[in-house]
Amino acid sequence: MIIGVPKEIKDNEYRVGMSMGGVKLLVDQGHQVLIESSAGEESGFDDPEYARMGAKIVPTAADAWSAQLVVKVKEPQPSEYAFLRPDLVLFTYLHLAAEERLTHAMLESKVAGVAYETVEPANGHLPLLTPMSEVAGRMSVQVGAHYLERANGGRGKLLGGVPGVRASDVIIIGGGVVGTHAAQIALGMGANVAIIDQNLERLRYLSEVLKGNLTTLASNPYTIAEAAKRADLLVGAVLIKGAKAPRLVTREMVSMMKRGAVIVDVAVDQGGCIETTRPTTHSDPVYYVDNVLHYCVTNMPGAVPRTSTYGLSNATLPYVAKLANLGLEGAVAADRALALGVNTYKGHVTYPAVAEAFGLPSTPLAQLL
Repeated sequence: MIIGVPKEIKDNEYRVGMSMGGVKLLVDQGHQVLIESSAGEESGFDDPEYARMGAKIVPTAADAWSAQLVVKVKEPQPSEYAFLRPDLVLFTYLHLAAEERLTHAMLESKVAGVAYETVEPANGHLPLLTPMSEVAGRMSVQVGAHYLERANGGRGKLLGGVPGVRASDVIIIGGGVVGTHAAQIALGMGANVAIIDQNLERLRYLSEVLKGNLTTLASNPYTIAEAAKRADLLVGAVLIKGAKAPRLVTREMVSMMKRGAVIVDVAVDQGGCIETTRPTTHSDPVYYVDNVLHYCVTNMPGAVPRTSTYGLSNATLPYVAKLANLGLEGAVAADRALALGVNTYKGHVTYPAVAEAFGLPSTPLAQLL
């Protein structure tokens, strides 16, 4: 199979869809890998290195997109919609429930869209979302601590305080992968941390494994509102698989937060779990609502591309190889987890949560194969 890896064009997106090891594995299995020139430079992978692994370096995005299978990091940008076509399999993060325009472009083009974030094995985990959720969770506290500094627009508080001075209060809404990794970093920096989640078993587990000044709270509107009032840093870490995130923090709750408090909404990829969230970019990352600083960058892990590319490629490569070796129909027949990753196929939405987000009909993939 011919596999294409185009250069990412989203604002300040420095990751690339495939590492050196991925190229070598696929070439050794008899596939051709087309890498757009300079696609990996910002992740530390230059064209000669890719070529040594057996890749063919192609000069334009159109060349990379001409492949049978395109492997990316982020969802296609509007200027890339023209590359979508019926005989293409696109394997990337799509987050369609928060991208109505892209959803319609994919349906009109009849491209087969396989989303990293909905590939789901029988254990219910999301193996291709997990590595970037780990990165984003850790970054959320790193970023939050930066913006809490007065010179950067925040309250002027050190996350961990000092002896004799109270540490900052970090409120994390959601106890999944993002929330857990955010809590690890915040606790390690000495902050007072509260994790809010509706799953009591998950809260019990976190209270056992996380060490430091941790409070766990059962989720309800009153608890969230009270926690938001005392937050110096509020991290949105809510995920509903493949669906738009619920708005758990209302505009009124934001208005009651401290002046100069910081919100980092990692759930922005799925629409955000805070009512005042709107997507931002690395070039223009923050804005204020009611004197509360909001950081809502939709591709946070793109800021640490070396770490992120390795982490993502490690997870995606077995699935890329399966798609390349068996083709889409063979791969989804052999692997139910990969079948759940298919969001669009032959002009139909095949993932119910995406269809529900936009009032579209949902067609089971098995019915279309």
